[in-house]
Amino acid sequence: MKLFTRLYGSVMTWASHPHAGYYLGGLSFAESFIFPIPPDVMLIPMTVAKPAHAWRFALLTTITSVLGGVLGYFIGAFAFESIEPWLQASAYWPEFETTRAWFDEWGVWVIFVTGFSPIPYKLFTITAGLLSLAILPFVLASFVGRGARFFLVAGLLRYAGPKFEPWVRKYVERIGWLTVVVLVVMIIYFRYFH
Repeated sequence: MKLFTRLYGSVMTWASHPHAGYYLGGLSFAESFIFPIPPDVMLIPMTVAKPAHAWRFALLTTITSVLGGVLGYFIGAFAFESIEPWLQASAYWPEFETTRAWFDEWGVWVIFVTGFSPIPYKLFTITAGLLSLAILPFVLASFVGRGARFFLVAGLLRYAGPKFEPWVRKYVERIGWLTVVVLVVMIIYFRYFH
């Protein structure tokens, strides 16, 4: 059974779909305030499938992500009471508390760092609104942080992706199962030993 080989083929087909840009934009927008899957899962295969469009994909991902972040900001500013019970019941509550502490210590710089990092950006967009962070610094830090991340990913794949794609296609099954093993080990470690 070649699970990851089939999945890889499907993702590459979706990445070449004429409406893939809309899906990438929608995913980037939703991830910034509610959706748990980062836009990199579409940005990467789309850039590998069409390296000449790398900068356009990165710009689309950045703009829609920041727009989603602005919606997250307004959710935090005006509707936090309606999502607070869900947030407390979810696994995100301890991270949310940490986020508030980080804002108290570092202010707008937190947005820049989380925009670039794999830390859930949505927690910071909502918290920024809840704590009434000034909107203009929030948007600028989001644009710079998110843009740096997505343009870096797209740039690396534009130049290196076509060279590595045949290697990835050849070893995708091993890479996929290795990733699953690493994730399971990490979950066990953080759940029982950390």
